[in-house]
Amino acid sequence: MPSVPESVENYEKSKKIVGYESFCQASPRTYSLLGFRCGLEIHQQLKTQKKLFCRCPAGLYQSKDEYDAEVIRHMRPTLSELGEYDGTALMEFKTRKNIIYRIKNESACTYDIDDTPPFPLNREALKIALEAALLLKTSIVGELHITRKQYLDGSIPTGFQRTAIVGIEGEIPLAARRVRIIQLSLEEDACREVSDIGHERIYTTDRLGMPLIEIVTYPDMQTPQEAAQAAHYLRFLTRSTGKVRTGSGAAREDVNVSITGGTRVEIKGVAHISWIPRLTHNEAFRQKALLEIRKILKHRVNDATFWKTHHAPLAPEMFKDEIPLLKQAQERGCPIMAVNLPGFGGVLSFFTQPGQTFADELSARLKVIACLEKPNMLHSEELEPLLGRGELTAVRKLLNSKAPDAQVIFWGPPADIETALETIEERCRLAFEGVLNETRKARPDGTNIFERILPGPDRMYPDTDSPPIAIEEELIDRTRQNLPSAIVDRLEKLRRWKIPPDTYDYILRRNLFCALEKIIRDFDQPPRFVGALMGHTLKNAESHLNGAMPLDQEKIYDLFAFLHRNKLNRNILKTLLPALYRHTRMDFEALLRNVNYQNACPEEILARIPLLREKFRRQNAFKDAAAESDWIMGQLRPLALGNMDLADLRREIDGGRL
Repeated sequence: MPSVPESVENYEKSKKIVGYESFCQASPRTYSLLGFRCGLEIHQQLKTQKKLFCRCPAGLYQSKDEYDAEVIRHMRPTLSELGEYDGTALMEFKTRKNIIYRIKNESACTYDIDDTPPFPLNREALKIALEAALLLKTSIVGELHITRKQYLDGSIPTGFQRTAIVGIEGEIPLAARRVRIIQLSLEEDACREVSDIGHERIYTTDRLGMPLIEIVTYPDMQTPQEAAQAAHYLRFLTRSTGKVRTGSGAAREDVNVSITGGTRVEIKGVAHISWIPRLTHNEAFRQKALLEIRKILKHRVNDATFWKTHHAPLAPEMFKDEIPLLKQAQERGCPIMAVNLPGFGGVLSFFTQPGQTFADELSARLKVIACLEKPNMLHSEELEPLLGRGELTAVRKLLNSKAPDAQVIFWGPPADIETALETIEERCRLAFEGVLNETRKARPDGTNIFERILPGPDRMYPDTDSPPIAIEEELIDRTRQNLPSAIVDRLEKLRRWKIPPDTYDYILRRNLFCALEKIIRDFDQPPRFVGALMGHTLKNAESHLNGAMPLDQEKIYDLFAFLHRNKLNRNILKTLLPALYRHTRMDFEALLRNVNYQNACPEEILARIPLLREKFRRQNAFKDAAAESDWIMGQLRPLALGNMDLADLRREIDGGRL
């Protein structure tokens, strides 16, 4: 049998050193030992007619290839009021990106590209933000101060986002603890990214400037499951207002994770709440792995201050075997560089996340900062080696490597080589510090990759174009009087009504609670039946009609009112609701005809039972009582729908058997 490569053995061994447990195996004790802490930043678009600082319509979306003009920008950092540059801004400037904006006339104006000053803040958006802030039990600020938050990644053409704090210091209740809220802010949304390849990044501007609220929690969640619970609660809370947008991209979660000895790492681009548990689990163990790597390096290197890399260009003739990646680099005219990493032997293949090693930390930064598209490097500890031992020996000899060293080979355009060399050395130097303040990007498999350095306070400064806005007590009191009921109270009512627990998520997510409560009250309907109808029948109808717009509360209420007026039995709703989903513009009378409803009184239906029983017995030699009842029920069910209770019909059929 072929031997297992040393790097694979090291990967598995390092996994044990870290004490990695799969997400399915982990328990609350696992996270307690890690010192797991998690906080959330929830971004939710508001359902307003106009954007936040201009009068362009909000909610007009475009495809990536649908645009009327393009604008190109090059971003430059600016000094803060303290005369300092933000680290993230400097990193983005280093990438030398061409930022291209695809603009659609209907959804953008000169404000979006900073050619005109902002209009007064959208008061409709402010009122919605105020409502959400009160639901979170925050203290409302007396004056709204609009500030600029610097973004040099190009997601906002101006290079900054206008934002304002509305409420501070609130809380939400979870099953195990209360989660504190740091603040709720009102801000303008950013562009949608189309692509990011090499030195070119493309955005569409349809989403730009739409009002959204950002809810920031303290790091109070102590398990990944609690983080997901908090995200669900906040989603239910914002949707309970009925004034937020839903659908793809309307709500986005950023997750902040740290462990004992680590530091805050922000995971952005969490598209689904269901991703949060696995993402936060893997990030916690990634931080543990980086702390173990720090121990190894500090043991090997006495003084990291004097640590540095050594590099040299590689000639094509050094490689006896044809390596496709290197051959392609040569054909494109890209120099191939070798870098020696003193004391890093075994570190490049050290486990960080499932399927990732420390080498991926280097490769990701080469992609983001030096703009070298992946695959962009090889190294001496590949889990699936491409370089032969002879070739590695030649590289080590060229670099004067010693036994505990590791080597990296990378390639790229000549103009990017210097940045790439600086990036590799900088990331390896930072490994001596352990866990870094970073913003990382979520991946669907539960892992994450480097996106940028975590922004600091130096990127915030006052917006001199916008005066402060006083928030009167009268407005606060008026808003407080019209708040929807708290989510915790709604959950308690659902439990008290004995509504199936597996319906709660759908009812609260679709903001159907008010309709459910009103239907139960106005039409004296059994709560369990209405809850199951919404959480099972309606959900099932929606899942089978991808792309269909969800039914609103008024439409569902009106359907119950129609049945009540016409004295129809509620059992027909399980047939009518899916039909209503397919034919949303059809009136209810036409809908009844569409499902072949037949008007009949209960006495008329029951009178048919003896004839059907006789027919069944003539046609079946073997008298199976259960089969007989099922057959009669099947014959009468279409007629009974809307006319009598099916349970009553079944009792009459079963009671008539001899």
